[in-house]
Amino acid sequence: MVLQVFGHKSPDTDSTGSPIIWAWYLSEIQGIPAQANLLGEPNNEALFMLQHWQLDKPEIISEVAPGAPVVIVDTNNPAELPDVINQADIRAVIDHHKLVGGLETKAPIDITIRPLACTATIMHDLMGADAAKMPRAVKGAMLSCILSDTLAFRSPTTTDHDRALAEALAEELSVNLSEYSAQMFAAKSDVSAFSDVELLRMDSKSFPVGDQTLRVSVLETTAPHVVLARKAALMAAMGPVALEDNVDQVLLFVVTVAFFRDPSVNPTSPLAVWFR
Repeated sequence: MVLQVFGHKSPDTDSTGSPIIWAWYLSEIQGIPAQANLLGEPNNEALFMLQHWQLDKPEIISEVAPGAPVVIVDTNNPAELPDVINQADIRAVIDHHKLVGGLETKAPIDITIRPLACTATIMHDLMGADAAKMPRAVKGAMLSCILSDTLAFRSPTTTDHDRALAEALAEELSVNLSEYSAQMFAAKSDVSAFSDVELLRMDSKSFPVGDQTLRVSVLETTAPHVVLARKAALMAAMGPVALEDNVDQVLLFVVTVAFFRDPSVNPTSPLAVWFR
């Protein structure tokens, strides 16, 4: 049976690229038949990555069969996975988020959770010398994941290790980091084709806080005015989304990704606008 590799629902670039990277490693290096899957439509930035590096979009699935072998990447939260995830045969978890709990396995498994900005960085470490064997497109996916999750090194979660790996990959691939990052973020910022409900679910996760459950959505953009112009409609959509998703509140953060030229400006201080 082919092993399925997938990340969280509402896949961003890391949850789209990391399954591709790890499925390649399992199939081509470990000799374990594996395929990358998605748990939803990828966002525009992830679609740009796939097109730029000429990668096939992984098959989208909504459920996994009982007993199906799976590897979970870029999350360890059951709320972000298929409802029947604990009926699957979970073989491994690779993640860079906090440990949530709730997953159940049929046997002892490999779990790797490290305080790095990106799952793809962890995968590179796990591959060791075999990482050099990655095809150009897979290396491009890895670079894209790191740039996305670090906001091109502007996120406070960025580590020296993430940055060093991205710079090494960019040099090997002859990629200008500033230009490629700008292309990625421009693709993510084009939200004209998405409804208000789709925007609220595009990069969204549920979190229990005390006796309430919050759906926290994030939109990272180089054009915040485009999203802010839809503020009233987005706020009106929050109530129906909360009811449909069985949460108490929906929060939307609009994060401005700016490409600063003035060295006196701190590029690690993105603007966050909180709607409630």
